[in-house]
Amino acid sequence: MEVMVEPVNRSRRSGRASGERSTGDARRDRWRKHRIARRAEFVEAALRALDEHGPDLGMDDVASAAGVTKPVLYRHFEDKADLYLALGHRGTEILFARLIPAINAELAPLPRIRMALEAFFSVIEEHPNLYRLLARRGFPDRPVDADVVAEDKELIATALTALLGDYLRMLNMDSGAAEPWAHGIVGMVQNTGEWWLEKRTMSRDSVVEYLTQIIWAALDGLTRQHGIVLDPHKPLDANKVVMLKRGPTHDRTGEPS
Repeated sequence: MEVMVEPVNRSRRSGRASGERSTGDARRDRWRKHRIARRAEFVEAALRALDEHGPDLGMDDVASAAGVTKPVLYRHFEDKADLYLALGHRGTEILFARLIPAINAELAPLPRIRMALEAFFSVIEEHPNLYRLLARRGFPDRPVDADVVAEDKELIATALTALLGDYLRMLNMDSGAAEPWAHGIVGMVQNTGEWWLEKRTMSRDSVVEYLTQIIWAALDGLTRQHGIVLDPHKPLDANKVVMLKRGPTHDRTGEPS
């Protein structure tokens, strides 16, 4: 079973969708594809600049990492807020590329939980400054209205609600518990991730294992209350899956560099 979940369209700007749909004008399509590719290159450069300078980086740092001047950069990003949104979109791509296969893995409950947690913690460990930037909602001199972390949290919780609801119904249990359970799990993982990212008092493997055991103990306790005993090391009879469908993103118009 596949559950389709539509995320919030986080772009606050008008413009043409950044997909590959043809406009019917070959020259215009070529320029547009070039702009999309260049913008993606600059986002990767911004990620490198974040690694070096931290979330206080400036547009000068991004331009330097990209090997261009700031005016060239501003042909593709209106301002820092526009860059922030692009970084948020890229961060979501990185996270979901690891998280969704882990959530949908045809594994027993315990390793499936562990794999999903490992996906999240591996991303924030590899891109700590990106997470810090997105969590504080903007650059020091340019806050933005978008809350990328909250949007992704809501999207993941919605998907997890659908997944847990399917399993609860399969076990003839009240599926109304799925939504508060999903939001509780996502909130706990996010808060623990933020604590771990700043304190680092234990290894990534340790924090993942502790959370795995906590989440499984809670789920196991719930099913046992209804006389259902699940083997944490045996796959369930049906593998319920979630597929997240991303909303459209936008690129700004203008001449390519």
